[in-house]
Amino acid sequence: MGGVDKGLVELAGRPMAAHALERVFGDDIGGFAGPLAGLHAALSRAGHPLVVTAPCDSPFLPADLVERLAAALHSADAQLAVAKTFDQPHPVFCLCRRDLAGHLGDFLASGGRKIDRWYGTLKVVEVPFDDEEAAFRNINTRDELAEAARDLPAGAG
Repeated sequence: MGGVDKGLVELAGRPMAAHALERVFGDDIGGFAGPLAGLHAALSRAGHPLVVTAPCDSPFLPADLVERLAAALHSADAQLAVAKTFDQPHPVFCLCRRDLAGHLGDFLASGGRKIDRWYGTLKVVEVPFDDEEAAFRNINTRDELAEAARDLPAGAG
């Protein structure tokens, strides 16, 4: 594309990114209900019995995240598996059973917004990733963004 951001190149008079964005669904619960609203929307539309979540501001997630969460979920016969490093759970890195959509919808409809409170009503298995602590860092500032860019492997991005 001659060094131009491909997402901005026009297709049929609109940037290609616009075509992709119209295929992404939004939250079903209004009022910016937080990460759980996004999980609810995904569970409600999933074609697979399991849904994995990871935040967009944590680009170094482990390559084996889903594999390890799934193994623990099935082994524990849990409803949800969540990543954990040492004593720190990372609740937005989770693998969840699709059949929880109704349960989560009820929780959100009752005004619930706290991930930990919802998790507390489920059979949850915490999956240790102590060997991958840096993988769960998130980027919140320009300085952290610059640091993350330095940490990317050569040729990534």
